[in-house]
Amino acid sequence: MAVVSKNAIKNGTADVANQYLRYLYTKEGQRLVGKHFYRPNDPAVLKEFEKQFPKLELVTIRDFGGWAAAQKKHFADNAIFDQIYNP
Repeated sequence: MAVVSKNAIKNGTADVANQYLRYLYTKEGQRLVGKHFYRPNDPAVLKEFEKQFPKLELVTIRDFGGWAAAQKKHFADNAIFDQIYNP
């Protein structure tokens, strides 16, 4: 999740958007996330919801070589996305 600064500033919502984002990663915010059936990012809070979230092997962008490598392999001109996308 991210705040799109240009839009938030234009709409006068940057402060509240940044506060919301900070709250979302607190223990209380993570519990609210889990309560609404989204997987909490905080390992301690995730443990509180372990019955509704089966153990999964989660990956990050690092598992794909980082953002630059993933961008080049999947989204550069004529890369995988272009090969499978048919408008």
